[in-house]
Amino acid sequence: MSQQIILITGASGGIGSALARTYAAPGVTLLLWGRDGARLEETAAACRAKGAVCHSESFDLRDTDGLITRLAAADAVTPIDIAIFNAGLGGTAPDDAAAETPQASRAVAEVNFVAPVMGANAVATAMAARGRGRIVLIGSIAESFPLPMAPTYAATKAGLRMFAEALGIRLAKHGVDVTLVSPGFIDTAMSRQVNDSKPFLMSADKAAAIIARGIAARARTIVVPWQFAVIRAMTGLLPRAVLRAVLSRR
Repeated sequence: MSQQIILITGASGGIGSALARTYAAPGVTLLLWGRDGARLEETAAACRAKGAVCHSESFDLRDTDGLITRLAAADAVTPIDIAIFNAGLGGTAPDDAAAETPQASRAVAEVNFVAPVMGANAVATAMAARGRGRIVLIGSIAESFPLPMAPTYAATKAGLRMFAEALGIRLAKHGVDVTLVSPGFIDTAMSRQVNDSKPFLMSADKAAAIIARGIAARARTIVVPWQFAVIRAMTGLLPRAVLRAVLSRR
């Protein structure tokens, strides 16, 4: 029986760690990448206890050259079946600032958009040559809203949504699936930084189980919790001026 090889970035916490634990089982090899080495090893240990083989690497995804080198090396040794680009960076602009700082916006753009786009393109080439594989991009429901408190974050997630759809169309003829996951409020360190209300808050473990089922079903899009898909559809019916007026009061 061959091992299923699953790569997860941002596996040291939140949805990434929960996904690792969800997939952990005998016959599964997990490639776990993240910035926090200690937390990454905690996740790896939990996954090994469930029978999975784990290889962890700690590095910053903003080192995109290193990311591509690592991807090529990992895939050459153990061809990746599922690549989950989960790592993300949040953050909001201070209320008393006119805009985000250039440094903060660059960091968010590099982690949330540049790294997953480059990584997905790199692994897509290898998967297409094999005629199989799944690429999963973890976005955010923020992709659908022009959030004035987090313009760069919203923009990177909107860009990732378009990229996922376009890449999926391109790779379909090669037997490679592309899935975009759009989480709402999941109980992670990132969402705990949000001081406002968090409707339909869901645990990371429950979200990971739903995401894993959607990936197995070859879903093109997954929204968790599902209520946010309804909210997005209803908001889409509003005149843009109304949405802007509502958000401008934030």
